[in-house]
Amino acid sequence: MSARGKARSRALDILFEAEQRSVAPSEVIQRRRERTDQQINPYTEEIVSGVVEKQGQIDEILRTYAQGWTLERMPAVDRVILRIGTWELLFNDEVPDGVAVSEAVALARTMSTDDSPAFVNGLLGRLQSLKPTLLA
Repeated sequence: MSARGKARSRALDILFEAEQRSVAPSEVIQRRRERTDQQINPYTEEIVSGVVEKQGQIDEILRTYAQGWTLERMPAVDRVILRIGTWELLFNDEVPDGVAVSEAVALARTMSTDDSPAFVNGLLGRLQSLKPTLLA
């Protein structure tokens, strides 16, 4: 797994834990630094802070385009993967669009259900095709 792939996976862990514990992701990062030897990659922190900063906008986009699914009904891990993928796709110009989608699908393949990769791919693929209008 690439360094960025590991950073995405760690960001998923942090964002998921924060949501499950109802704490700020920055608190999860701080706790990990204080209580473990875990190194937090700068790109992990960039993803986490980007998702936190844009979460309202990201969640609104996901609510609008996740046909037949509410955010609350999605498996929690899928919801976090979609937030990361949407942030990379729409708000991080350093990551090519196709990479953002394929990396999110890879996370879903390893971290979620058998149906999740197709769901993540379909939704992020749709957002990719609509990207010019979403950011207009």
